Amino acid sequence: MRPLQGCRGRGVVVGTVTLCLAAGWALQTPGGVSLVVPQPNINATVAQNILLSVEYSCRGVATIEWKHVSSWGTTKIVEWKSGNYVNISTVYKGRVTTFENGSIQLLNVGMRDAGYYFITVTEEYGTNTYGTIIVNVYEIIYEDLHFVAVLFAFLAAVSAILICFMWLCNKSLHLFQKKTTHKLTGISLRMQSRYRVFKAEF
Repeated sequence: MRPLQGCRGRGVVVGTVTLCLAAGWALQTPGGVSLVVPQPNINATVAQNILLSVEYSCRGVATIEWKHVSSWGTTKIVEWKSGNYVNISTVYKGRVTTFENGSIQLLNVGMRDAGYYFITVTEEYGTNTYGTIIVNVYEIIYEDLHFVAVLFAFLAAVSAILICFMWLCNKSLHLFQKKTTHKLTGISLRMQSRYRVFKAEF
């Protein structure tokens, strides 16, 4: 019976050591990378600044990359490594701000900025994850209304000027006709008077 108890004791010790080694190995092994996209759809207007918000977590140092995909093609926006470097594409320099949580802010968006924005977070051990944000960009409606209002005011002013001009022309024509009629009447009366005098003399 004693040898059996010794075997059991050795088995417990070996099992305990194995569990400790497994726990230590698990703590040293990377736990992967996670990514959360709180707002996968963004609606914006022309000239607006938008925030492509994400939140990632990982045990090691991560590399973040953003790309834009639209009907005009695929463009790399920015790539950076936490606490190391930031590489912004020439097309987006001066328009992109990066944040430690992986988010980026895009300044002064235009119609060509609409499309799909893909983020890739890669851990230093090779694990990676992906996220997508859809951005819709619309033209500012009040600018069109402002143009229509200005055009309407211009046409109204032109119409008012034309109406005044027509009224002045009509008034001038009426005065001219009145003066002409008055002159013709005076000439007719003088001719009649002379005719009567001439007739009386003969």
